[in-house]
Amino acid sequence: QVQLVESGGGLVQAGGSLRLSCAASRGTFSLYAVGWFRQAPGKEREFVAAISSSAANTMYTDSMKGRFTISRDKTKNTVYLQMNSLQPQDTAVYYCAADSLLGRSAYQYDYWGQGTQVTVSS
Repeated sequence: QVQLVESGGGLVQAGGSLRLSCAASRGTFSLYAVGWFRQAPGKEREFVAAISSSAANTMYTDSMKGRFTISRDKTKNTVYLQMNSLQPQDTAVYYCAADSLLGRSAYQYDYWGQGTQVTVSS
């Protein structure tokens, strides 16, 4: 079993950047694909990006490709989401999740963190 903890959220002005971290407190994190999802108030949770266990493969939602970059550091048991050119519509709670397979659907991911709030002001 994997326990995930997100960090790095906060308040940023439009055009700014943030780097989110997803750290595994226990479990063999390197065996899992990791996805980032976000949920804004009144909206469904949506896929942001995902990275395979080997880091050889990544996936992004088209609207975020080029602005967001997912990566992982196996030595630190951590997956990162670098977010640049942030806009107010990026405001949401961001969650990381782990699963044995890489994918875009939230339903497939077995392990979830508690989320971190990202607020982008205009």
